[in-house]
Amino acid sequence: MSVNPYEDTEFNDALRKHGILPPREPTPPTPSPPSSPKLQEILEQASTSKLQELEDEAVDSETERIIAAYRRQRLAELQRTERTGRFGRVYPIGREDYTREVTDTSKEDIPGEPQIKGTGVVCILYKDGQPASVRLLDQINALATQYPSTKFVSIIGNKCIPNYADNLCPTIIVYRAGEVTRQTVSWGAEKERSLAELEALLILSLAITLPHKHGAPGDSDSGEDSDSLKRSSRQKQSLQKVAEDSDSDFDI
Repeated sequence: MSVNPYEDTEFNDALRKHGILPPREPTPPTPSPPSSPKLQEILEQASTSKLQELEDEAVDSETERIIAAYRRQRLAELQRTERTGRFGRVYPIGREDYTREVTDTSKEDIPGEPQIKGTGVVCILYKDGQPASVRLLDQINALATQYPSTKFVSIIGNKCIPNYADNLCPTIIVYRAGEVTRQTVSWGAEKERSLAELEALLILSLAITLPHKHGAPGDSDSGEDSDSLKRSSRQKQSLQKVAEDSDSDFDI
């Protein structure tokens, strides 16, 4: 009589009990069903409209409160991104665009910025191939990315103003709230100007408004604090230098 050791029978159990057959292999455990996604994961993946639906369908007041707070935070982040990420690059313009793209844009107030009126607009009049103009345009491109709430535009000097003298290029014209706050000609023509000096000039001219810091001291990590302090120190030095040095460039 042949015995199948893998059959689940009383006879095989008796043989196993006396050590004639090897012990039966344990049955693998049944896998647990996947856990339900946590509320935080659901909120992170939901759109703003879906968040509203989840809030309306909340099973209890505590869940409703959590979802409502998360939705308000998401909306605030979207508004902040929209407000501060409005431009972010240099816009080439023509003479016919000047009023609309420069003067009119500068009159538009930035939501959430009650401290100062209007939008900072920086217009660069340049000459193709001129070393000082090339340097300035490179620096303006960098600042446009760094300060997307400020609008930067560029136009060839004699296409903006007929017969505009080449030696006046590059010219920086700053607008805020419909008014010219700065006009500087031949920027960097006599001597090279650094990006920090240009940044300081635009801060003094109200083209750039530095972001407001929120929260108590020590909220951010020490590395960020150190970088911020170093940057603030460099900005102060550049501001002082630009304010004191008026020999190389000319205001008009």
